[in-house]
Amino acid sequence: MFAVLHVADFALCAVLRTAPDAHGTAAALFAGVGKKSTILAATPAARTAGVEIGMTAPQAVARCPALLIRSPSATAEAESRAALLALGFTLSPSIEDTAPGICTIDLRGLPRDKYAPATHTAISELARLGLPATAGIARTPLLALYAARATASVLFVDAEKNFLAPLPLATADPSPGLAPVLADWGLRTLGDLTALPRDEIVRRFGAEGLALWQRATGGAPRPLRPVTPSPTFGAGLEFENEIETLEPLLFVLRRFLDRLTLELAAAQLVAAEIELAFRLEDDTRHTRRFRLPEPTADADILLRALHTHLESLQTAAAIRTVQLRLVPTRPLVRQQGLFETGLRDPHGFAETLARLVALLGPEHVGTPQLETTHRPDAVKLTPPLAVVPPPAPPPLHAPLGLPLHRFRPPVPAHVEFTGGQPTYLWSERVHGEIAFHSPAYRSSGDWWQADRAWSRTEWDIALALGGVYRLLLVRQAYFVEGEYG
Repeated sequence: MFAVLHVADFALCAVLRTAPDAHGTAAALFAGVGKKSTILAATPAARTAGVEIGMTAPQAVARCPALLIRSPSATAEAESRAALLALGFTLSPSIEDTAPGICTIDLRGLPRDKYAPATHTAISELARLGLPATAGIARTPLLALYAARATASVLFVDAEKNFLAPLPLATADPSPGLAPVLADWGLRTLGDLTALPRDEIVRRFGAEGLALWQRATGGAPRPLRPVTPSPTFGAGLEFENEIETLEPLLFVLRRFLDRLTLELAAAQLVAAEIELAFRLEDDTRHTRRFRLPEPTADADILLRALHTHLESLQTAAAIRTVQLRLVPTRPLVRQQGLFETGLRDPHGFAETLARLVALLGPEHVGTPQLETTHRPDAVKLTPPLAVVPPPAPPPLHAPLGLPLHRFRPPVPAHVEFTGGQPTYLWSERVHGEIAFHSPAYRSSGDWWQADRAWSRTEWDIALALGGVYRLLLVRQAYFVEGEYG
């Protein structure tokens, strides 16, 4: 058995598929851009308004002032063809790119009771991808194509003669020389033709008549010309009108990702990186490569990563072409340790970090780590880990003395000295007579860098009314840095 996925007016559907405001509108595909160019295809809404194939642009607009005019796009057709084939691979590994908008599928290996449900699913998925399609299931590829063209959804041809008999004779595509002769004979349907003896048709019209007869009976099973899945996962489009805002660009990128994730799923792969490239109206290029926090084939997650980057992107000119590529990898399979904890949503975490970087700058976002210096609170920001490591083992020797609870920020203070020694302390938090103090401890560093040089003097003090504190002198100003206990 064979199935055929058929997209009518494929060139027009391919162009409208990347237009966010074209769904359900009156639109037509013209052969060129001049006033004398004629209509090649039109949407049902346009035909309802009186637009007909072969009209010129002024004639069509006169009947339908809101008509959306489009020209053929090779890149849009290539992208839609790839989407159609991607859906074909969800039904079988043996498919054929028969013609633009026609994908023939060998259903061997799929249970017979799954033919119709699987094909209905493929049609629904194609509609979600912006390609309205129909499908036919039959004994031969040609018969399945007839069925796909004759239905509005999915048609399973079981009684072949009953199905073929009422179809117009033009379904079998008679040659221009043969069609008027058969019309003069009064033959209007395929049943009228096959009711005549085959030998008489062959004797009268030769090999051409035999080929027409065979097509009228639905043809014979034939081996398909199989399509090999692409080893790369990329998409691209050249816009008819340059893109200047975010919404239409995200719409196109979503179309790309819906198709590419289907191809990844068919190959049992996931995306590890995203490569995005623009060619602008002034012929400059913008490229960006994203390393995903965790490999995935979820189109929503991939779009969120692109959206986060594009929100803060400003280009010097409008976008003329866009290219998107996913770098594939095998799905991540690992067993975590007993005390190892992974992020619950690594992609959401990465998206939040990207938004913070856009707002604050990359130098202000990260995980703090202590620097190798004696300067207190000297830390640097590093990219956060995807997996939280297990806690460090306890130190060999327990810390001596009371812990210091730092005040954040240190509390400004006034200090009274007698004979060069601190004797009284005033601050908003604590005050009183200093009953005891340690010798002054002075430290400094980074003196070779003017913007990082530091110097400080510390005392550990005990107040007469109780409490042990650290007194700090920095740049001729006194602070209570913290309390012991």
